[in-house]
Amino acid sequence: MKLLVANRGEIATRVFATAQRLGWRTVAVWAEPDRDAPFVREADESRCIGPAALDQSYLDVNALLTAAAETGADAVHPGYGFLSENAGFAQAVVDAGLTWVGPNPDAIAQMGAKVEARAIAESAGVPIIPGAAAGDLSAAALQIGYPMLVKASAGGGGKGIRIVRSPDQFEAALAAARTEALRSFGDDRIIVERYIERPRHVEVQVVGDQHGNVVHLGTRDCSSQRRYQKLLEEAPAPNLPDATREGLHDAAVDLARHIFYDNAGTVEFIVDADTGIFFFLEMNTRLQVEHPVTEGITGLDLVELQLRAASGAPLGITQSEVTFAGHSIEARINAEDPADGFSPRAGPVRHLSVSSGVRWDSAVELGSEITPYYDPLIGKLVVNRSERAAALDAMSDALDDLVLGPVPTNAGFLRWLVNTPLLRDGEMTTNVIDSLASGEMPAPPSSSDAAGVAAAAWLASQQRQRISLDSGPWAALGPFRLTDHRTLAAVLLSDAAGDLHEVPAASINGADANSVVASSTDAGSVAVNLDGHTVTFDVPDRSDAWAPTATDDTGSVDAVAAPFPAVVVEVAVVPGDVVAMGDTVVVVEAMKMLHSLSAHGAGTVADVRCTPGDAVEANQVLVSFAQH
Repeated sequence: MKLLVANRGEIATRVFATAQRLGWRTVAVWAEPDRDAPFVREADESRCIGPAALDQSYLDVNALLTAAAETGADAVHPGYGFLSENAGFAQAVVDAGLTWVGPNPDAIAQMGAKVEARAIAESAGVPIIPGAAAGDLSAAALQIGYPMLVKASAGGGGKGIRIVRSPDQFEAALAAARTEALRSFGDDRIIVERYIERPRHVEVQVVGDQHGNVVHLGTRDCSSQRRYQKLLEEAPAPNLPDATREGLHDAAVDLARHIFYDNAGTVEFIVDADTGIFFFLEMNTRLQVEHPVTEGITGLDLVELQLRAASGAPLGITQSEVTFAGHSIEARINAEDPADGFSPRAGPVRHLSVSSGVRWDSAVELGSEITPYYDPLIGKLVVNRSERAAALDAMSDALDDLVLGPVPTNAGFLRWLVNTPLLRDGEMTTNVIDSLASGEMPAPPSSSDAAGVAAAAWLASQQRQRISLDSGPWAALGPFRLTDHRTLAAVLLSDAAGDLHEVPAASINGADANSVVASSTDAGSVAVNLDGHTVTFDVPDRSDAWAPTATDDTGSVDAVAAPFPAVVVEVAVVPGDVVAMGDTVVVVEAMKMLHSLSAHGAGTVADVRCTPGDAVEANQVLVSFAQH
């Protein structure tokens, strides 16, 4: 059998591993930005599906089916994201005579829109949150009461969602949600429903086959979210009353059986943290990003179960044979900067070191480039331990040992989160992180804080490589400054902003940084982990470091520049336009999020240096303004 994975990155790597273990041959598909990505090399063969710099290539059904035909693939696995929950794509795969590694297209269609899914869940006897999806939503809102949630029927990822706390906010929230839903999903249908003040996000993994067998694989807690995006997941969900846990299991299986579900999927619920009462949220008709924690507590390979079910074989396991042991936690490492409002970041991976004893699911390697074209997920740290407290400690240690840079990540924030009392006590709810005051989150370490340990790490690495200060020309000594007695005087480092840090040798005292913090070095840079944050320094040649800096003789020009690598989506101005402070001039997209860039003050547009579709770099000037 030959399996084509219609996806990219980490999930493609994950599926290839199981398929190859089972003796399947594998096919990768790739768009130009992924030409040299590890997942392409890991497959037995690969096909380019388009030159598009954005993710449109991975949404091109014809290109995917053509690749399957050209390579002689027998089956298609959609991964997650992209077309994984697209019933039309699933049907096209089936119509092409291929095996679809997922639930039948009808099940995908039934769960694809929240309005229909809600009605189906109710007909299956699954509790649903009081709400309405049709008719006069304003009148329905009065009956439901406040606070309430206004959310898009289609799609997900936190788009098209508003919390409304009083009647006077309702119409504006409804209009905003409709606009965002239409732009994001091409569907402006809206659901209004009761808002749970202390909601937990708990889901149940289910797997079915084509013979009517359905089993659940326990619960997962995904309440650690920011703007509806999951950050930490754990299995089993902690602090659930037995009646709630059993009710969740039964409801998930009942719904799966009701729609004749025949592959891996997840039924998601909102659990009231105060009462334990639960309500149906949605069903994801695919493999989830967080599936490794379920594998951690069951010992089962979910991709193997998917392939078995898709091939028409029975699952080979009954509910009584599913056993649970220990506790598993997953942390999503994203390319983003928590110190800058979690804005997405792109850049190179020059340092990557993960501690032993943890599972690291990633398609990033040393030398990889994180691009702005796809979502910001770099990889997933997963730990398994016999008890929850031990698993939390292990995750904290794993984040302390992770060295990944110089592209910024959220690892330091996650390390702080893992050690917060609410999470430790199993009291996290989905609205906690968004409500945290910025002062509650510690600031990341400064370059000055990290320079000392970075210098020690660099020196230790040089000593391990047996570099002698008394051999070779002085030019080979790079960052070292020598006294008249030919002894090391200082280590010179350059931080991300280009600022220089000279660390006296006397302050290093020959310390081995590996005994203090996790570190990584290469020929010209060093990275250290402080409290989960990776701080990276270049180690310049001294003559290069003191080279004069060029200046712009024309002086500064007021302008709007790209805050990070991105793709231009919309240009709202032309030369000669007069703008006021706060007016949007350019809209860019980075890692599937839209960002509006505004004028810093009143002025006249002098020059527009970008067009929709342009890929732009950080600090690249997009619009300049005439000086007055």
